[in-house]
Amino acid sequence: MTLKHSFLLVCLLLGFTQCKSPGKQEQSQLSDDALLDTVQRRTFNYFWEGAEPNSGLARERIHMDGIYPEKDQNVVTSGGSGFGIMAILAGIDRGYVTPEEGLQRMEKIVNFLETCDRFHGAYPHWWYGETGKVKPFGQKDNGGDLVETAFIMQALLAVHQYYVNGNQREQALAARIDKLWREVDWNFYRQNDKNVLYWHWSPEYAWEMDFPVRGYNECLIMYIMAAASPTHGVPSAVYHEGWAQNGEIVQPHKVEGIELNLRYQGTEAGPLFWAQYSFLGLNPTGLKDEYCTDYFNEMRNLTLVNRAYCVRNPKHYKGFGPDCWGLTASYSVNGYAAHSPNERDDLGVISPTAALSSIVYTPEQSLQVMRHLYEMGDKVFGPYGFYDAFSETDNWYPQRYLAIDQGPIAVMIENYRTGLLWKLFMSHPDVKNGLAKLGFSIGNK
Repeated sequence: MTLKHSFLLVCLLLGFTQCKSPGKQEQSQLSDDALLDTVQRRTFNYFWEGAEPNSGLARERIHMDGIYPEKDQNVVTSGGSGFGIMAILAGIDRGYVTPEEGLQRMEKIVNFLETCDRFHGAYPHWWYGETGKVKPFGQKDNGGDLVETAFIMQALLAVHQYYVNGNQREQALAARIDKLWREVDWNFYRQNDKNVLYWHWSPEYAWEMDFPVRGYNECLIMYIMAAASPTHGVPSAVYHEGWAQNGEIVQPHKVEGIELNLRYQGTEAGPLFWAQYSFLGLNPTGLKDEYCTDYFNEMRNLTLVNRAYCVRNPKHYKGFGPDCWGLTASYSVNGYAAHSPNERDDLGVISPTAALSSIVYTPEQSLQVMRHLYEMGDKVFGPYGFYDAFSETDNWYPQRYLAIDQGPIAVMIENYRTGLLWKLFMSHPDVKNGLAKLGFSIGNK
């Protein structure tokens, strides 16, 4: 059986009615809104149809070729599930599933999150979906992962706001979410009250991974959540001294002729997930603090740097250009890599999530990429949306997905269309308090 036949069979088994490759006439006639809905709906199904059945959460990866490392097809991911919860919430609101089906799925997810392994209230990177027991991400990474916990809590607070004023059953779900939120001991992850947050803690290896988190990267949301907690909220000094390093995070510079004002850890301009993960719920529009006068503009410029580098294409890769750009962490020709806009980290691999999840910052440019990829057909577009990555130079088109890359696509498309996830998350009283505590303000754009 060919890969194409396997793909069609999967579509039939999953009940998809629009899994056939788009014809040229269909491609040219599809409106932007129809294209957005097609991509959002298909990507939503990664988290709906493709979910691990016991937990209702997102599988770490789904390989349409059926080949998995270490037979991990039932391993679920906390951060990717956080993104997926938000994608599901948008799907419920759009009517992709019924309100009853959506509520049942959210109840299943919360049931799992109440009973699975936690470490001082924080979730690990991975669990075994059937049991809720931690699956080590690495030998010493077998306990709490505070960054992934922040991603899942960002999602749960949005769900809380969606249901908190609903019927009795919906309010009960919101109350259970509030309890999970209050049980995360963010202060514990300061490692003996230091003014910085640590990424990991292990019941076996304690703090041996020794990873204090400093900015700027994808972890801004962790510091905001830690400050916002009504039960274990960290003092503002943790943000200012740890994340911002007493102002050293500010480092005005230009890349590809575009101004950036923050210091990006280890590089002049990082992979695009740095502009996305923290802002799935946190609305960057008009957001500012003493280190950045406009987070939306900063993240937009980071996206434009990424695009400009790909258009310039200094390594002369096949296919790179205005309609095919986007470097971020994803599968790569040899394993996994954090592709970035510099010659060291540019491996000729395009990751669709990079440009598509940037649609809130660069709508015209991101839609151009989306339409181009859609017109490439089933080489890059499958039952759960665009596959994770490809390289035209290497003629490499794996039919594989990663949850942490699929989730931001669906979430940011919804934020571009309606702002739903931004509105929900930003409306939570604890989030408002946390932002104020750290000196953030929200202006008008």
